[in-house]
Amino acid sequence: MPDCPNAPLVRERITQALEGRTTPVEWIEVNDADAAARQRMTGSPTVLLDGIDPFAHDRAEPGLSCRLYRHADGTTDGAPAVADLRRALTGGRPETTEKE
Repeated sequence: MPDCPNAPLVRERITQALEGRTTPVEWIEVNDADAAARQRMTGSPTVLLDGIDPFAHDRAEPGLSCRLYRHADGTTDGAPAVADLRRALTGGRPETTEKE
C-alpha cells in the first residue's frame, strides 16, 4: 500500500533472507480493495512466494489494513522475521504467523 510504514522493514528483511542471492523480487503497490483481492493481499505488507502467502492463516481475507506478524518468541511487528523468510524461501514452514 502507498505509505505502508512496514514496507521498508519487509524489504530489508527479504534482502537479508536472500543472503545476496540473485532472485527476482517483484514489489507491487496495491491502491484499492479490488487490487488487494486480485493480488491476494491480506494486509500490508503481504509476502507472496509463487503466488502463495506462507504466513497467512486460514481465515485471511483480502484487504488494505496494516498487517502484523507474530514471531516464535511471541512478539509482533510489521514483517516476518528473517529466519522465517529463509524457511519459507527454502520450502520450510515458517514459525511466524499472521496475528489474528
